Amino acid sequence: MSLWLSLRYDLRAPAFGPPAEALYRAALDQCAWAEEHGFAMVTLSEHHGSDDGYCPSPLVMAAAIAGRTRTIRMMIAALIVPLYDPIRLAEDLAVLDLASGGRIDVILGAGYRPEELAMFGREMDERSQLLEEGLEVLRAAWTGEPFEYRGRTVRVTPRPSRPEGPGLLLGGSTPAAARRAARLGLGFIPVDATLWPPYQEACAALGRDVGPAPGLDAPRFVHVADDPDRAWAQIAPHALHDTNTYSEWLTSSAARGPYEAAADADALRARGDYLVLTPDECAAMVRRSGSLMLHPLMGGLDPDLAWESLELVVSKVLPRAAAPA
Repeated sequence: MSLWLSLRYDLRAPAFGPPAEALYRAALDQCAWAEEHGFAMVTLSEHHGSDDGYCPSPLVMAAAIAGRTRTIRMMIAALIVPLYDPIRLAEDLAVLDLASGGRIDVILGAGYRPEELAMFGREMDERSQLLEEGLEVLRAAWTGEPFEYRGRTVRVTPRPSRPEGPGLLLGGSTPAAARRAARLGLGFIPVDATLWPPYQEACAALGRDVGPAPGLDAPRFVHVADDPDRAWAQIAPHALHDTNTYSEWLTSSAARGPYEAAADADALRARGDYLVLTPDECAAMVRRSGSLMLHPLMGGLDPDLAWESLELVVSKVLPRAAAPA
């Protein structure tokens, strides 16, 4: 049975957990370990000005991971394009693509937090324009030829390792974003399944092949433990921090997303968004889905606890998931 295994990191480091240095060090060690055990991808996210130090520099982190690995792919999900100078972004991504051997892909986003955009002198109502301009620059820059940008001639070198540069997709939380992805000729990663039909319709109208829908029903967090109740007691504060912080961001910006506030640990656990499973339970889930995404350091989780789960995944979950039913 072929399984798709991946990791995700955002490197939150709330004050009640381990320091950021320990989390970054653990993340790099875990990526190297994951590659040795057949994991295919690590996903990195981006936010700015967060009290818990949410990673603001996913490209730098991706470069560090590339230096510790040889085959595992890296996905930035999502890169907030309006916050970047597009010429410098084209250069950085080209260098990262070359240094990693073509292992970097990017989900482009417009951003949804006014505070983050304001940090970089951007306005909410110019997000879409800046996103499209950034995409146009990336595509022109990676040809290696001179092109016009805001009234001046520029040229980006070196070219990426792949002729068209890193793989690009568009993330979004509105029907307008779905239609934009179709118009721009990009794959689309929506925040929920209700946004896939508008993308399909827009692609059909343009004569584009949509391709398979992305998996959107996976749990946000999976941890494996021989004693799930004991592990949940340690994990719960981090899970509450994770979901409540995201929920606050979404609510304050009137954005749409999969996170909801939870009043307490019992209520959050009952929702099933953050799963703590026995090896047998996790193996059954993996057999059904054919994939497993792990967020080992979710909400600043202690690396020692994260390692316990990862080792159980390799020693017990994957062999049982691959065994005949």
